[in-house]
Amino acid sequence: MTQEESRLQQDRDRTAYWKRWGPYLSERQWGTVREDYSPDGAAWDYFPHDHARSRAYRWGEDGIAGISDNHQRLCFALALWNGEDPILKERMFGLTGSEGNHGEDVKEYYFYLDNTPTHSYMKCLYKYPHAAFPYEQLIKENHQRDRNSPEFELIDTGIFNDNRYFDIFVGYAKDSPEDILIKISITNQGTEEKILHLLPTLWFRNYWSWVNKYDKPLLKVAKSDDKFSVIEASHPTLEERWLYCDGKSQLLFTDNDTNTERLFGASNTSPYVKDGINNYLIHGQKEAINPALAGTKVSAQYILSIKPGETQTVQLRLCDIPPSSPLNKGGEGGSPFDAEFETIFQTRIKEADEFYQRISFLKSKDERNVQRQAFAGMLWSKQFYYYVVEDWLKGDPNEPNPPERSSKRNQEWIHIFNNDVLSMPDKWEYPWYAAWDLAFHVIPLCMIDPEFAKRQLSRLTREWYMHPNGQLPAYEWTFSDVNPPVHAWATWRVYQIEKEMYGRADKHFLERVFQKLLLNFTWWVNCKDVEGKNIFQGGFLGMDNIGVFDRSSQLPTGGYLQQADGTSWMAMYSLNMLIIALELAKKNSAYEDIASKFFEHFLRIADAMDGIGKTEISLWDEGDGFYYDALHFPDDHQCPMKVRSLVGLTPLFAIATIEQETLKKFPGFKRRLDWFINNRPDLKKNVACMETPGIGATRLLAIAYPDKLRRILRPMLDEAEFLSPYGIRSISKYHESHP
Repeated sequence: MTQEESRLQQDRDRTAYWKRWGPYLSERQWGTVREDYSPDGAAWDYFPHDHARSRAYRWGEDGIAGISDNHQRLCFALALWNGEDPILKERMFGLTGSEGNHGEDVKEYYFYLDNTPTHSYMKCLYKYPHAAFPYEQLIKENHQRDRNSPEFELIDTGIFNDNRYFDIFVGYAKDSPEDILIKISITNQGTEEKILHLLPTLWFRNYWSWVNKYDKPLLKVAKSDDKFSVIEASHPTLEERWLYCDGKSQLLFTDNDTNTERLFGASNTSPYVKDGINNYLIHGQKEAINPALAGTKVSAQYILSIKPGETQTVQLRLCDIPPSSPLNKGGEGGSPFDAEFETIFQTRIKEADEFYQRISFLKSKDERNVQRQAFAGMLWSKQFYYYVVEDWLKGDPNEPNPPERSSKRNQEWIHIFNNDVLSMPDKWEYPWYAAWDLAFHVIPLCMIDPEFAKRQLSRLTREWYMHPNGQLPAYEWTFSDVNPPVHAWATWRVYQIEKEMYGRADKHFLERVFQKLLLNFTWWVNCKDVEGKNIFQGGFLGMDNIGVFDRSSQLPTGGYLQQADGTSWMAMYSLNMLIIALELAKKNSAYEDIASKFFEHFLRIADAMDGIGKTEISLWDEGDGFYYDALHFPDDHQCPMKVRSLVGLTPLFAIATIEQETLKKFPGFKRRLDWFINNRPDLKKNVACMETPGIGATRLLAIAYPDKLRRILRPMLDEAEFLSPYGIRSISKYHESHP
């Protein structure tokens, strides 16, 4: 067992909480639904980037290359100033949904270089220009471009010409779960000596402005001299922490409170507000920082003059070790930045190397490096996500009631109480969980941290996420949107991966999630099968812009859409649940009956896709050899929507095999299966290889039996249709000349 695996076990056994601290800061909290209290639900406009430096967030924090504890009480991140920018660089900049010609789009360059599952070692890179950041140019130029034009990127402005920028590497290494070493290395890539103001920043997430439950936390100076400074952090629900700052720095204190005077023209309750450090540096407002050296936000200012090609390094240490501790931990006369500091970093890097060498099955060094950096991206994309819908709708005790909202987003989800570290699609462009994205995230995450992967799936099905009716929340913009039901598949894959890679078969996890997914499956059957005939709807189902109209909205023709993909996803869901039920039946025979139930669901769905009797249209087009959605008009007239898209490939996902050995273990299930084979030839005719002659025959369950499979694969693998140099197109190239 590697050292990283040992830390994971300690965290799993709760003997040491190695994952309490991690990269849990968002990269964009502004412009989110959580922070939107507008009457019209215009989240991007209600809390824009221009407000972010001055306005306290209600539900989370953001920052550059930052970390926080798992409830985001105390946060650490970088702030930067090159002497040219009009504002302090404290967060990533990007365009809103309406500003970008292709929607929201981050306009920065940063790279996740390394990370381990316990975040014992982390490294990232941010590229900061020497010249003033072109905020207005990016907004103006992109706004002028239409959707057919390429995006105007930061590099297109010429700001990086002649390598006029800093490479800022940020590394973290844990000596213990509560002792985090921080190393910031800045390289001037240009040809001229440049000044950089580096401001490592520590602050508390603001809760005191909204509720009176706890006392206000406090940051203050514990020690300061030419060797190093120490900031003491006291919080009512977090044990005391100390931030050690190496060398000589100026400590700038303010409070993480809204500057209401700047934003709304109202008097501030305190002279020290969120943008106080910004105003002190950029505008020379000496009164903007607290001379008492106390507050809820503090930056250690390092003014670095860096020559061309030179690298300068600043070291910090965030820990639970007070200045009065033993000498080698920074106590009286000692230093927290002695030779041991670098030794810890090198040790954690070596342990990370050993861990990734252990889990990788790839032979090539280049492939292993690509895989490792991909894992780093997944791990850096963890985020603390906090959203209590009922409180958000009602407003907070210390704030005015929210305005009457014309569209009360998520009002049917008042049970939502999210307060977890979750895997994000992207911490800037999509800094909120998406249920079906998350199901895919857990597959690679399980390879390196099965406990985290299982927790993600378990969380989604808990009562503070899942609706009482069984629906899973989609994403904060509209929790009621419908995503493909891939969570049973993800649950089964996570169970298998952990078993294969770590030798642990966690049936408790499997059964726990399976029981909740029974509720979700029932919701699909009751709510997304309009006529109860095993043909399903669902809306866009994760496939944007592939139809002639918005599949999630009311149809312009009236009626409803019989969806080939929605129906195929449900066939796949049935098979996934069947396989899980058979696994659980090994210890509890009651699950045999449930497996039989899902077997029958699958047969009936497969049969329905080919039409029921003479009154229903088939989703399979025999002439084209392809599956299509069908439009069901209010007068019961039906017609196929002959769009050759991923919708018609989705039936390929519904496939499972049952080995002969499995059938021998479950005679009750086998009898039920054989009964259908012998007595319901009408149901089995559209399912592949239900019976194969010979000894030890494997039963194959699939919608696309051999003839259909060959016909679907023909266009899928045709470069004139779906196959492109970059993978499978979402819409066939056929429609380029046949719109």
